[in-house]
Amino acid sequence: SSKHKRFDLGLEDVLIPHVDAGKGAKNPGVFLIHGPDEHRHREEEERLRNKIRADHEKALEEAKEKLKKSREEIRAEIQTEKNKTSSEVTFVDHYLVRLLNDDQGSGSFRLLSGSSQMGATIVDALDTLYIMGLHDEFRDGQKWIENNLDFSVNSEVSVFEVNIRFIGGLLAAYYLSGEEIFKIKAVQLAEKLLPAFNTPTGIPWAMVNLKSGVGRNWGWASAGSSILAEFGTLHMEFVHLSYLTGNPIYYKKVMHIRKLLQKMDRPNGLYPNYLNPRTGRWDHTSVGGLGDSFYEYLLKAWLMSDKTDHEARKMYDDAIEAIEKHLIRKSRGGLTFIGEWKNGHLEKKMGHLACFAGGMFVLGADGSRMDQAGHYLELGAEIARTCHESYDRTALKLGPESFKFDGAVEAVAVRQAEKYYILRPEVIETYWYLWRFTHDPRYREWGWEAALAIEKYCRVTGGFSGVKDVYSSTPTHDDVQQSFFLAETLK
Repeated sequence: SSKHKRFDLGLEDVLIPHVDAGKGAKNPGVFLIHGPDEHRHREEEERLRNKIRADHEKALEEAKEKLKKSREEIRAEIQTEKNKTSSEVTFVDHYLVRLLNDDQGSGSFRLLSGSSQMGATIVDALDTLYIMGLHDEFRDGQKWIENNLDFSVNSEVSVFEVNIRFIGGLLAAYYLSGEEIFKIKAVQLAEKLLPAFNTPTGIPWAMVNLKSGVGRNWGWASAGSSILAEFGTLHMEFVHLSYLTGNPIYYKKVMHIRKLLQKMDRPNGLYPNYLNPRTGRWDHTSVGGLGDSFYEYLLKAWLMSDKTDHEARKMYDDAIEAIEKHLIRKSRGGLTFIGEWKNGHLEKKMGHLACFAGGMFVLGADGSRMDQAGHYLELGAEIARTCHESYDRTALKLGPESFKFDGAVEAVAVRQAEKYYILRPEVIETYWYLWRFTHDPRYREWGWEAALAIEKYCRVTGGFSGVKDVYSSTPTHDDVQQSFFLAETLK
């Protein structure tokens, strides 16, 4: 029919929705992506493993060289770097993107990656502003983007963070408002990310320089491995880019990743977090900060396709069955938690990031195998309760970054380094899904508890800040307002 588009992508038939690129388009149709059936062989899998080894051997060698240096040499190098960037704030780690007000406090925010000023907070907050009816502020953000958002900077950025915060933010703003500038900027930025996919395997680098297109992986990530939640969390945005532009390149890139993941061995049916560069096998399975959004994107790819992307649904169902069998346990005190598989055993620790799974199980309940909708609603509710307990057992009524279930200690952080709260949305997100699906008033009450606690302990002069210890009644602020606070938590 006239509503179908056909691309030859060398992939099997997949039906996914086509969203008309016209201004303010509301009604998605469907287009057919068609190609010959693929025949996969063990030889190809071995070839891909060899490519992965080669792809990351260099990063491994760099890591080894670092380890050979003495503590004094490393300290001297760190001091040199500090001196070089004394006028800037640099990344603490890749999850902490620092966003600061300028000196006048006018709300011009900086994404500090190198010295570029990319306005992550402005871009990420646009759809929240629009949904809340704050159209004057939305227009201010739009003007800033038209006049200041420039991607031709000599700066290295996280492919994953830029995709979810910038491309995701721009696409959402475009779909809500129909303003062409957001689509134009999203496509410009996506083109800058494409060189990250120029690897032997097609699994993208974690980092890419926007000007040169040179990519590399995180030094801390399991000997230079790629991270599942990063390369697995590009799918929705890249598929939408193909809808909007008619250019299949973005779709092809993410479908290649999906096909590769389907071919890889999965211990116990689980997708581990790291692709190991030495063996071509996986390391460390968890459903938390390093693997979380991959599962979410599988489910949402199915929903976004008007439930026609059966491959995504099957991958999601297979994955959550394995998660339930191998990672989900009940504590002595009766709290259901998702543990982390490390070095062949289950660690009785759950991360704040994994609390999104309560909402995910509920969202995926409809359409689950063997009519298990009731079971997944119940499982989602149990996880919501556990995550609420992690909030309720603190002085601030805000949850820690991760919490343990060892002996007498349940849903409580033990290590000082895990007691912080950085305005994360996952627990509140799960309350929201549970409220929408059950209309049980407790979830609104729990959400309100969190809202009051954020207002009381996180609000500062220039916005909202994370806190370093949720068990201290006089918390210290970390002086960082994450862009996801406006894009997700408040929403």
